[in-house]
Amino acid sequence: MTIREILETYTTIAVIGISAKPERASHSVTRYLLHAGYTIVPVNPLLDEVFGLRCYPSLSDIPAELRNTIEIVDIFRKPAEVGPVVEEAIGIGAKVVWMQLGITHDAAARKAEEAGLDVIQNRCIAVEHGRMKG
Repeated sequence: MTIREILETYTTIAVIGISAKPERASHSVTRYLLHAGYTIVPVNPLLDEVFGLRCYPSLSDIPAELRNTIEIVDIFRKPAEVGPVVEEAIGIGAKVVWMQLGITHDAAARKAEEAGLDVIQNRCIAVEHGRMKG
């Protein structure tokens, strides 16, 4: 799928590494996605809540009925931490692994693609959405 198709087709996004700090990219990007109408599932083991939404320690800690709705896994983690997140994304049946600007992990990307997921690397989902809506 193209980026446009991904952003027009899928509506539920797990944000891995979300921050409660407004100056962090993961916070502002999530705020943008919420305002754009996406359903957000925050994931950060250090937070209980962000944007009034319950925050989960990991993808596998999300209750099954919610976990099964996640289509895009948007990753705001260091490249060295991407592999386990991709494993979880595959395990929950996500459709897309999206690595934010500055994040690439070719081995994890290959693994996700081999499992049938679309992979975007080194792109900001909010920038791409804004460009699409342009």
